[in-house]
Amino acid sequence: MTFTITPTATDARAPDLTSARDAAAHIARNCLHDGPAGRVGLEIEAHCFDLTDPARRPGWDELTRVIADLPPLPGGSRVTVEPGGAVELSGPPLPGPLPAIAAMTADRAVLRTAFHRRGLGLVLLGADPLRPPHRVNPGDRYRAMETFFTASGTRSAGAAMMTSTASIQLNVDAGPRDGWADRVRLAHALGPTMIAVAANSPLLHGEFTGWQSARQWVWGRLDSARCGPVLGESGDDPASDWARYALKAPVMLVNTGDGAEAVTEWAPFADWADGRLRLGGRRPTTADLDYHLTTLFPPVRPRRWLEIRYLDSVPDALWPALVYTVVTLLDDPAAAAVAAEATAPVATAWDRAAQLGLGDRHLRAAAQRCVAAVADRAPTEIQESMRQLTRLVEQGRSPADDFSDRVVAHGLAPALTQLALTQPAQGEL
Repeated sequence: MTFTITPTATDARAPDLTSARDAAAHIARNCLHDGPAGRVGLEIEAHCFDLTDPARRPGWDELTRVIADLPPLPGGSRVTVEPGGAVELSGPPLPGPLPAIAAMTADRAVLRTAFHRRGLGLVLLGADPLRPPHRVNPGDRYRAMETFFTASGTRSAGAAMMTSTASIQLNVDAGPRDGWADRVRLAHALGPTMIAVAANSPLLHGEFTGWQSARQWVWGRLDSARCGPVLGESGDDPASDWARYALKAPVMLVNTGDGAEAVTEWAPFADWADGRLRLGGRRPTTADLDYHLTTLFPPVRPRRWLEIRYLDSVPDALWPALVYTVVTLLDDPAAAAVAAEATAPVATAWDRAAQLGLGDRHLRAAAQRCVAAVADRAPTEIQESMRQLTRLVEQGRSPADDFSDRVVAHGLAPALTQLALTQPAQGEL
């Protein structure tokens, strides 16, 4: 889902940048939009499995044929294929969490049915628990990313990130300018608690990892200059924090006009902008800067709106309540106040949340307070989903615990097939 058009890095009209200060000013001017909050967009990624052979990874032609034959989706989502063959639905911005949930639910039903008819299942897990990393999307951007990760010494983590992880992404308005600092701080502070609540990837490549969210563990193995939290020391000026972060981050790709080319030496964008080095034999343009920003993957990313990027994919029975909870904690002032206080003791516990989930008593306490602040507000359409989420949190269980139990009881391949065939209960969104 995008609130605005995607920048094109090959636009010959884009002006050259004269310095890192010039680049910082461009970022700060454009990273957050001053306006009312309320719109919500959703992106949900699902791993695609062969229902008769879960160890087989469906290929590019197979996936794109199914997508080409889809009818128009009732909720207006775009369908794309991730590097490893995960299928993503990206919904449009809609006025509030419930319309966004309803639209995404309708689109997921159509997509799931179409894939099932071809003998394929779409499974909502934070990481592929069975298959080794393998890229099926032939896009030049992803080929270049592989080259970058190899050159930077993170080949294994980069391959796993691109081809073995899946998430639920929330997109929310930045809100009024005078509330940006508090809103961005809260979006970050919620991260560890919501990672623990949503943790749903205990296995990777056929083995238990010892982490409730192997997806978050994989992201944590990548360069923190590209994937770590954005917030500066105080968090009082998120636009400047984002500019500083982006300019320090090494350039991953340069768009040459014929495609993406990997940068294999450490090259902070600030050095390129200041003329200390040249990439592609030239100075950067604002289009190059905009493209660079698309290669940064912090847990909360400013893109005029805020991308919340830290949630594992979770089952259809749970994600409506999870989405409603996070959006309400950000958008409702009373719920936000509760969340800010509840998450303060664990606001930087990213790794602990990924490893232990709600097995950590401090994260569990924060999660219980956050979910309780929202549960009574849930509209009728998602009350069953909210009851299930509340029950898990009260028990100190993450979705990963349920999946682990299923694997132990039935085996990994049968557990995946069961999940692929599971349908939401009648009456759920």
